This record gives sequence, structure tokens and C-alpha cells, in this order.
Amino acid sequence: MPAELPAAATLSRLDLKTLRLFAAICEEGTLNGAARRAAIAPSAVSKRLAELEHALGCTLLTREPRGMRPTPAGETLLHHTRRMLASAEQIALELAEHARGVRGFVRVLANLSAIVEFLPEDLQAFLAVQPGIRLGLEERPSGGVVAGVEDGLADLGICAGGTDTRSLVAHPYRSDRLVLVMPAGHALSGRGAVALSETLDYDHVGLHAESSIYGALRDEARRLGRPLHLRMHVPSFDAICRMAQVGMGLGTVPEHVYALLGPPMRLAAVTLTDPWAQRTLRLVVRPGPLTPAATLLLEHLRAAAR
Repeated sequence: MPAELPAAATLSRLDLKTLRLFAAICEEGTLNGAARRAAIAPSAVSKRLAELEHALGCTLLTREPRGMRPTPAGETLLHHTRRMLASAEQIALELAEHARGVRGFVRVLANLSAIVEFLPEDLQAFLAVQPGIRLGLEERPSGGVVAGVEDGLADLGICAGGTDTRSLVAHPYRSDRLVLVMPAGHALSGRGAVALSETLDYDHVGLHAESSIYGALRDEARRLGRPLHLRMHVPSFDAICRMAQVGMGLGTVPEHVYALLGPPMRLAAVTLTDPWAQRTLRLVVRPGPLTPAATLLLEHLRAAAR
């Protein structure tokens, strides 16, 4: 095998059909399984794999008694292969939409707060005046939003204000305040406002571990030198409210979320007075020009923020 290949020469040896076969081998665990999926002979799959390994100059899969397993190099190729195949499928879908008259696509990554609190109305208003533009929206924690926009997986992102936006250009979007939700009869329900320090004797229910809201709670408890009695992580604000409704623990949600979900569940809300509980959300984009459709959406969201 060649010891080293220039990047351009390596790329010229990667075609989508071979990469699909490689991904199928990794997912099926055998050449026969990949051959069945691709409806070709196992010998043809084996030949493609051997040619790919020779072209790239490294072993991609190890043969084991129970099947085939990616080597470290194979894991790297599989990671990028899945992204390339997803991009190829998206290209096909978007070009088909253009053939039907669509004028542009904008891919948006946003944290849960933005998606629940502000984006439904903002995006509805945008599409009312730009019906020829298609939007793709995906929820990620704020750090994942920044990483995804940096990597080119989205045109625009919305993340919590305290997030390191690294190389991205950031614009103000919206602000919110965190509140604690609890059953109406809870010992704290008669209080108008409390500091987190006053709640640490009680159980809490938190968002997933990567969320900025949970991170703020955890960091404040550490700063105070006291444990956060977290009974469980849940994936969404409605799950927090349901758990709080049945007395599983205090839930921390944005005030706008409580206004939407709390009253129908007969939950009480108490404002958190800690400075970090007053939050901002930011729009983030890569430096340089955006597509015309993404520029229109960014301008619309900035106007909505004002």
C-alpha cells in the first residue's frame, strides 16, 4: 500500500457508490449482509473494499469471528461517509424542490428554548412573505448549534447568550427569564421570587445534561458549595412540566414556556432572582456572505428581535 497520498488524489478515489457499500459493511457487520442490501454479489463488495483500502493506503475493517469491525481509520471514514451521504441525499431533495419552483433553502439549528418560545411565530411570519423558501429546523444544545454552523451543517443558528460562539458572527435575538415550576400546593408556590440557593433542599427535574439551563443550575450549585438534588434528566420542557405536576421535583423553564404549558397543568411558577436566570439568545452565522435566502431570514429574525 502507498505510504502517503496527496489529499486531492485521495478524494478522487472516493465515489458515493463505494462509500455506500463501505457504510453497509460497517452497519451489517458482514460482506454478505452488505451485498444483500446493495443487491450485488458478495465478491463484488469484497473487490470494492479491497480497492478502497488500497487506494486510501490503510486497513479500514478487521475480520473477526463474528463479522467485520471498523479500524480507527475505518471509524473516521464511516463518520465522514455518513455526513457525505446525508448531504448527497439533501442535494437531490433540494434540487427536486427547485425544479418545482422553490427559490431557496435555509437550514437552521436552534436550542430548545428558541424553538419553543419564539421561532414558531417568527418563522410563520417569514414564510407568509417568503412562501418560495423552504426551511429546515433541527434542535440541538447551544454548543452543538455553534459546532453545526461552524461545520457548515446549517446556514444560521440560535444559541444561549453565554455560549462560546468561537469563529461565528453573533447578533442579539431575544431574551427570557427562567422560572421554577411546581404544583400549586408546593411549599414555595406562594413566593413571588426565590434564589436558587433557597431551593436546594428540594428535588429538581432537569433538562438533558448538555442543555444550557441544566448547566446554569449545576454551576450555581457548585459555586454555592451545595449539591443539586437532581432526581432525573428529561428531554423537553413539557416533560419537565409533567414531572413537576406529579411532584417529582422543581422544574426550571423559561417564563414564556410556563405561560404556554403551565396554566393548563395547574402549575405554579416562581421567578428565579439569580442574575444568570435572565438570559439572552443569539443568532449566529459564519463570517462572509450568506445565500440570498439565508440573508432574508437573518434580516427577518433581527427585525423581529428589535
